[in-house]
Amino acid sequence: MDRIREIERNYLKKELPEFQIGDVVDVQSRIKEGEKERIQTFSGTVIARKGSGVREAFTVRRIVSGEGVERIFPIHAPSIVNVIVRRPGRARRAKLYYLRERVGKSTKTKERREDDVVPGEGAPPAAGSKKREEPVPT
Repeated sequence: MDRIREIERNYLKKELPEFQIGDVVDVQSRIKEGEKERIQTFSGTVIARKGSGVREAFTVRRIVSGEGVERIFPIHAPSIVNVIVRRPGRARRAKLYYLRERVGKSTKTKERREDDVVPGEGAPPAAGSKKREEPVPT
């Protein structure tokens, strides 16, 4: 297994784009048509992220002419030029597959702000709750 990881390490990108589930992103990918090469942008909401290492991929969903379109992009693929976060989204799940059944404005995720809870830090105390004091040993 270690030999496989060593070989895969050569194909990993040095600088990974930072985005999370629920973010609205623009994915710029390199398209080759004949001898010409151009950059095509796919805009949408990140609904899933899976895998690790070279096999890591993310799914972006958007609505085109009333029809849902999803594309799966490998993060470390050389054809992916850039991932630009247009609007940070707030999601409480790892996979947003429930957005597939939604129509219209309900497909939008809430916007993540600076004062939102960062995963792993715990939730802020609820409104009206008092901090329980520990008795002081005497």
